[in-house]
Amino acid sequence: MQRRIVVKIGSSSLTSEEGGLKIEQIQYFVKEIASLHAEGNQVLFVSSGAVAAGFRIAGFAKRPQHLHEKQASAAVGQALLMQSYNAAFNQYGIHTAQILLTRADFSLRKRIHNALMTIEELLKHGIVPIINENDTVAVDELKFGDNDTLSALVANMVKAQQLMIFTDTDGLYTADPRTDKAATRIGQVSAISKEIYQIAGGAGSSVGTGGMRSKIDAARIAMRGGIKVFVGRATEPGDLRLAEQGQGKGTYFETQLTSLPMKKQWLAFHSQPQGTIIVDTGARNALVQDRRSLLPAGVTAFTGEFHPGDVVEVRSESDELIGRGIINYTSWQLKAASGLSTTEVEKRLELQRMEVIHRDEWITLV
Repeated sequence: MQRRIVVKIGSSSLTSEEGGLKIEQIQYFVKEIASLHAEGNQVLFVSSGAVAAGFRIAGFAKRPQHLHEKQASAAVGQALLMQSYNAAFNQYGIHTAQILLTRADFSLRKRIHNALMTIEELLKHGIVPIINENDTVAVDELKFGDNDTLSALVANMVKAQQLMIFTDTDGLYTADPRTDKAATRIGQVSAISKEIYQIAGGAGSSVGTGGMRSKIDAARIAMRGGIKVFVGRATEPGDLRLAEQGQGKGTYFETQLTSLPMKKQWLAFHSQPQGTIIVDTGARNALVQDRRSLLPAGVTAFTGEFHPGDVVEVRSESDELIGRGIINYTSWQLKAASGLSTTEVEKRLELQRMEVIHRDEWITLV
């Protein structure tokens, strides 16, 4: 059966600490992806490594720190990456396409729809899309932060069946295996809790930008969209196929949720909240458990200035992020209505809709 799989490979697996590409590693991963492709799977390849591949040729002795230096390095490195990928995939009769994305592309629904239509057309023709962040134009405050997040957003966008993130460690451990010999690998995770984040640790190598914590963030995004995730290592022939079949060297993140419509994806992961609403326990349960709308009686406080149609975050009184929704009130209307019954609100205000957030304009994130 044809499956849609997103494969993400990090900088540490493709480039050296000194800068430049590991050609033998590129050839290895391309051969592995080609084997998945040959079995009829639709494979999308999210590749890091542009900055690391290009900084030496761009004239830097080590990975640059300033934005304009990173952008120059990425401009050089992205060309080197695509040149190497094209040559490697051509050995297996596979054509590739380059797609460079920024967070702004995901924030604007028309732009991300256009990107999706392009990807669908490429996959229909058997072409492997190679996706990376457009580092040459992205600014720090609008960057994904790392390509782990990008891979999860892409997996949601294309409604993939699986996201596989390959790195230099074989999954999530109970402690850092480099310093704790008693650390054991966690084979499967069904829910991402605070404890999972606590053991995820900090950043990885100096070549990449993301450690295990960023991979947990990515898994959380993908799982919310109904996508199963593998995080681990591939070093031997057949490792990608084993990972796809549930026998990989790493950790599997399982989910029972279903895929999200594009509008819900935008609301959950790409929209820019204009305020935060605090709700009581009853309202939290109504939103999360009963899947009901948020009414003014459950609102205890809020911050920000917003208008009907804006996106707001909703948090509990203990500051737990519950979800996001499109609000029907202005901030001054919500100030007048907070904590009141719908009967009282009807007497005081003229509103298009009584719900603060309608359940159809809501996404749960807990």
